[in-house]
Amino acid sequence: MEISVTPDVFKLAQVFTISRGSRTEAKVLTVRVQDGDHAGWGECVPYARYDETLESVTNEIMGLPEDITRAALYDLLPAGAARNAVDCALWDLEAKRAGKRAWELAGLTAPGPEITAYTLSLAEPAEMQTQAAKNAFRPLLKIKLGTPDDMPRLEAVRAGAPTSRIIVDANEGWSAEVYADLAPHLVRLGVDLVEQPLPAGEDDALIGMERPVPVCADESCHDRASLPKLKGKYDVVNIKLDKTGGLTEALALREAALAEGYQVMVGCMVGSSLAMAPATLVAQGAMVTDLDGPLLLAEDRETPLLFDDAGVHPPVAALWG
Repeated sequence: MEISVTPDVFKLAQVFTISRGSRTEAKVLTVRVQDGDHAGWGECVPYARYDETLESVTNEIMGLPEDITRAALYDLLPAGAARNAVDCALWDLEAKRAGKRAWELAGLTAPGPEITAYTLSLAEPAEMQTQAAKNAFRPLLKIKLGTPDDMPRLEAVRAGAPTSRIIVDANEGWSAEVYADLAPHLVRLGVDLVEQPLPAGEDDALIGMERPVPVCADESCHDRASLPKLKGKYDVVNIKLDKTGGLTEALALREAALAEGYQVMVGCMVGSSLAMAPATLVAQGAMVTDLDGPLLLAEDRETPLLFDDAGVHPPVAALWG
């Protein structure tokens, strides 16, 4: 079996800003595994927050043996972008070999569309209100925050989109004091969920704090090994395939998290439809689906996911799985 890695760049529709910085393009790695008769593919987004680069992730993947299997993969690579792309490519390959869809191989029922959040980039309040008003037709908006001065931004977005459901992502940008001050206003403004308010290394401060809206672990939750450290801090876990290291662990994390009483959010990095495709299987019945990566792009894969009023649809076979 042959493994190849290709860097791809997708231009964004507009500048995308979070508390850690801005970008104008999505840089991804496309992995292909081919056995001669069939080929599977997957995508990952190396993330500097986790000390990943395009080069380091490529080296991890190209160091794998040619006869790699999904079971062996979990002993050779840690959770992260490299394992994700290979794991998803192997799922795609297995589906093509079997002449079945990936969800059938996983023992899941046929997936349907899920309403997805649409992300509003961090900006000045007036710009965020304009963004919100432009997207007020969407049922669920996600606001990127993470500064000490976010109250005007929250007010502006709610004014721009008075009927949309709202979730907030601080990207580790708040202190415990800022979160405590904002928490009552999250309720007042009808926020459904707040994602990673504190830095992952400082989230013990959440123990004993009031959580008037559900608090979701993102950077604090990667795979099943993360779950013991979340008790008493979080109500929801954000499952991203680039963190779990693939669909295999993502499905296992969903099952384990639900068994321990957590709600589930399924999120993404900024990538193409190929990256979102396997995540749609994990998102079935999730409290929150946040798979809007392709909606932020100016260009996408040749056979993109369908987004409509029903939400994000599962992939057609020509795309993945």
